[in-house]
Amino acid sequence: MAAQDVRERDETTAYPPGSRLPAFVQSLLFQLDRQRFVPAIARKYGDVFTLRIPPVADHSVVFSRPEHIKEIFAGNPRDLHAGEGNQILGVVMGQHSLLLTDEDEHARARRLLMPAFNGSALRGYRDLVAEIAVAEIDRWTPGSTLITLDRMNALTLEVMIQVVFGVSDERARAELAPRLRRIVHLNPLVFLGIKSPILRRIGPWKRFAENLHAVDALLYAEIAGRRRAPDLAERTDVLSRLLHAGTGDDHDPPLTDAELRDQLITLLLAGHETTASALSWALYEIATHPEIQAAALTAARTGDDKYLEAVLKEAMRLHVIINGTNRKLTRDMTVGGRRLPAGAVVNTSILLAHRSPDNYPDLTVFRPDRFLSGEVAPNTWLPFGGGVRRCIGAGFSLMEGTAVLREIIVRHSLSRPDGAEPERGKTRNITTVPEGKARLVITPRD
Repeated sequence: MAAQDVRERDETTAYPPGSRLPAFVQSLLFQLDRQRFVPAIARKYGDVFTLRIPPVADHSVVFSRPEHIKEIFAGNPRDLHAGEGNQILGVVMGQHSLLLTDEDEHARARRLLMPAFNGSALRGYRDLVAEIAVAEIDRWTPGSTLITLDRMNALTLEVMIQVVFGVSDERARAELAPRLRRIVHLNPLVFLGIKSPILRRIGPWKRFAENLHAVDALLYAEIAGRRRAPDLAERTDVLSRLLHAGTGDDHDPPLTDAELRDQLITLLLAGHETTASALSWALYEIATHPEIQAAALTAARTGDDKYLEAVLKEAMRLHVIINGTNRKLTRDMTVGGRRLPAGAVVNTSILLAHRSPDNYPDLTVFRPDRFLSGEVAPNTWLPFGGGVRRCIGAGFSLMEGTAVLREIIVRHSLSRPDGAEPERGKTRNITTVPEGKARLVITPRD
């Protein structure tokens, strides 16, 4: 290629401006405190800017305006590879993960998983979720200060193990639970270095790899046992449903054991602490606003799940759990009026979209009613992403969160401890959680 051609190409496919900090510094700040780092860059560089945050992306171009997000979500999946944009998760989730595959492979996996997350299936899970919630709540000490994030993590992990993995044996659950917790609560610095073969032979990286190997062995044993189960046809957990997927369709061969393992780990990482954090924030806001607590109690007693779901959605709007979604360009293309080169990662920033006064004029106000009045515009509320890559577990998460809120609210009134400071968000791996774990005082209702 002639030098003039190179110059012309560079002029038409240049990255938008962004932070001049060294890439490793940007990456560290992003991993440790993205809730403050990303908005700070946006304030300086505007609606579209570039971050250099290896190993997530050498060049991540961040978009947050609704029209830009709509364009990205509606783009051709062959041009915008979400799987390639999430490859940092591959060491843990596996090569078959729904989050890491693209095009035909992704479409097949999604078709096979979808029946386990349709409306009928979700209604079938609800009673067991409520039963698990009640068992957790019954262990709480009346009048005590609840470390909400810890308890919600324990509860949602139990939902994962029983409702998703379908593990009912007490001994198997006791063996699996602590190992799954170690995967979810991975230290950010370990996460950054986990792809390195050298680091995986020493210290915390080695311990993580050994724990992951042990989890794999437990899951493969569970999958093998489930395939042989005489009551498989009657079982309604997600894993059992997935074992039936594709068995009557020659176009979509059934999921292999390796594919099942990867999808189970993906569902764990995408749906465990994210839901726990959302529930913790929702309970914190309920405790902070007596009028919303009264409305939530009425809704819980009358079976108004729509209001309880609105409370959960508003908590996820005000307290962003996941920073954004990624797509990697497979060719040079124009996105949001910017000509970008193949290999660029475009990021739809959930954080910035939720914090935009253009999207939410009263953005600091906790007001669940906005989700009942139809005033939330498309492509401004994005906890589950969008387009063909919208989180397949979105409905499950909202069902679970609503069921848990209902069981808590009808049993306990919630208040914040005297003198407690307002909660701030803290980055933990791919999620943001309450920094003080949302400590709340629980008082049994009469």
